[in-house]
Amino acid sequence: MKQRKIPMRKCVVSNEMKPKKDMIRIVRSKEGEISIDPTGKMPGRGAYLSMEPEVVQKSWDQKILDRVLNDTLTDDFYQELLDYVSHQKARRELFGNGK
Repeated sequence: MKQRKIPMRKCVVSNEMKPKKDMIRIVRSKEGEISIDPTGKMPGRGAYLSMEPEVVQKSWDQKILDRVLNDTLTDDFYQELLDYVSHQKARRELFGNGK
């Protein structure tokens, strides 16, 4: 059987290439709204982060997502992102890599 190609994406914080399903996408729409994109299919400019709380914390401290998305993100958004990533990581540890 033919091996399927695994889509890879680069983390904007650590610059590591990882499989797309191990990353979280942050998207800025044409209207300027910034949101978490769990499906990875929302229209707009996207930035990928590793699914690690330490990476999200580093992006918060250094305001990396602000620069990448050319917008100012609130602390509430970063906190929501940190909570989401922590929750998803805990789920993966409990239930394995499947969704």
